[in-house]
Amino acid sequence: MSGDLVRLAGDVSQYVTTAAGAYGGAVLARTQEQAADATVGFGRRLAQRIFGVRAEGEEVPEALADVIDDPDDGDNQAALRKAIRKTLVADAELAAQVRGWMSDAPGDGTRVVTTGARSPAVHTNYGVIATGDGNTFLQ
Repeated sequence: MSGDLVRLAGDVSQYVTTAAGAYGGAVLARTQEQAADATVGFGRRLAQRIFGVRAEGEEVPEALADVIDDPDDGDNQAALRKAIRKTLVADAELAAQVRGWMSDAPGDGTRVVTTGARSPAVHTNYGVIATGDGNTFLQ
């Protein structure tokens, strides 16, 4: 399997997770509502293209439903990445289309990823980052 598709699935899943958190079970429903946030709207379009448009209230794929229920759960995010990756591997035309969309994705191209409790995710930091209990800092 191409490492490119693994990375693409990881990038796509971040947008889909954001949209799932914002729209919940209606993430795949076709509505006239426009997302105020470009990232949420983009994630929703990706989810609809990858998983298909559904009627509001219609069941969504299990991996997506789990992320809707708990978008912060790392296992749910991993299952969604895997489902997206499998779909992209199975459909080269879809993968090419999604890759094209991702080249125009909103954001500055910065990717910050973290997993686990108390794991900091930082783009730029000019101070102390501490995890754990009972930290003391002297200046």
